[in-house]
Amino acid sequence: MSVTTSMHAQSVAASDATTARIMQRLGALAADSMEGRRAGTAGSVRARAWIVAELTAMGAKSIGSSYAMPITLRARAGSDTSGANIVARIPGKNSSGPVLVLSAHYDHLGVRNGEIFNGADDDASGCVALLTIAERLLREPPEHDVILAFFDAEESGMVGSKAFVNAPPVPIERIALNINLDMVARQDGKALWVSGTSHTPSLKPIAEVAAKTSAVTIRFGHDTKDLKPGDDWTGSSDHAAFHSKGIPFLYLGVEDHADYHKSGDDADKVDPAFYRGTVEFAYALVRAADAKLSTVMRQAK
Repeated sequence: MSVTTSMHAQSVAASDATTARIMQRLGALAADSMEGRRAGTAGSVRARAWIVAELTAMGAKSIGSSYAMPITLRARAGSDTSGANIVARIPGKNSSGPVLVLSAHYDHLGVRNGEIFNGADDDASGCVALLTIAERLLREPPEHDVILAFFDAEESGMVGSKAFVNAPPVPIERIALNINLDMVARQDGKALWVSGTSHTPSLKPIAEVAAKTSAVTIRFGHDTKDLKPGDDWTGSSDHAAFHSKGIPFLYLGVEDHADYHKSGDDADKVDPAFYRGTVEFAYALVRAADAKLSTVMRQAK
């Protein structure tokens, strides 16, 4: 075997191992044992502990004394009123400059009429992508600080992200950009959408840089008011809380599919190759945005 062939074989093996690791994590976070991760339930607490264990194992540090930032949930039958966002920080080479917040929500719909709503795509997929990206950023530090935010209670009115922007762990004027991942694993529509560039046009060239090497189809849109109800995603997930504060955002997500908010949203419905491709694009996007973060902040002001 030639050296070139050997190196290629090693690359393929590493790639397969990465995909397997991503799928293993997705299966763990979207397992029946998590009971649908509804905010304020025992399943949510287990999911939170799992994410914290992953962050701890990779060496990602909390911002304060704990990864958990408590939030108050509205009273609902069968649920506690205490929840928590999970927040970690990847130090950048310039830790006094602007900050990028990379986010996903770990809650889902819980158990309804005896059926578990595992939410593999919505949004265990975004959380696992964040963990994968975090590991790489820890190995090769970014230029600027990256805050990882795993939000609670997105499904009940984006409670976690609203609490975050109202009491951020860093001065809010330092937050230059939010990249939010919510439903990035299903290939039913055969494309990943990037929303937010109509609100901040200077972000589109940055996203296009990442899209050039993407293994999955990247489309731009779902962010203008002329769309029919439900097709403008500006307010559809946790990036809306940042947008309300004037912070630019890029939202990555797929079109709704047959298992959206249904008990069939399970990990075995995910195409590993497509999901790996969306994770790779998200990583490339974070790198491209990090390189231009100071520019994004100046133009947003």
